[in-house]
Amino acid sequence: MGRFARLAFTPAVKALQEQFGSRAAYARVERTGDAPDVLTDDEAEFLSQRDSFYMASIGSNGWPYIQHRGGPQGFVRVLDSHTLGFADYRGNKQYISTGNVSENDRVALIFVDYPHQARLKVLARASVITRETDAATLKRLEVPGYDAKVERGFVLKVEAFDWNCPQHITPRFTEAELDQMLRPVSTELQTLRADNRALREELERLKRTPV
Repeated sequence: MGRFARLAFTPAVKALQEQFGSRAAYARVERTGDAPDVLTDDEAEFLSQRDSFYMASIGSNGWPYIQHRGGPQGFVRVLDSHTLGFADYRGNKQYISTGNVSENDRVALIFVDYPHQARLKVLARASVITRETDAATLKRLEVPGYDAKVERGFVLKVEAFDWNCPQHITPRFTEAELDQMLRPVSTELQTLRADNRALREELERLKRTPV
């Protein structure tokens, strides 16, 4: 968290930490190097399972904008130990995030694993690529078989990240996750129904058999 703390803990933030008693603990984690954080296998594995995230950018008027991004599981790619990327699919053509990044490349992202109550926060510098500017990287960001038109790509140079605490994350499950969890119950239910049907048939047979 050292690099993340050094970027996120502004003087106003530190003053509040001091006021409410958490400053001493957080001061210790800031005493690390100032080089950008390195993505490890843990982050790569976590991101490979995500099918959505939220990204905040800043407009020239100072207003923040948060956008939900979704796609197939693993559509956010780890390009190297300092770089993430994702394809930008055709949407409502507002281009707010794209416009904001063209003037201020700082973005913040949050990825949430609701079933396991885990979240990863990322601070990065974003750039936009097209087939004309970087066809090779854009090709790496495409998801084979996903029926959506790629208009451009976002490349994110990671400055810092932090694994957030699991408090207050309400577990939620996708249809696929629920299907996997309930499959044993469904299988058992089908077996019980078959057994019940067989017993009813046997009972009817016994009723028809002369004593």
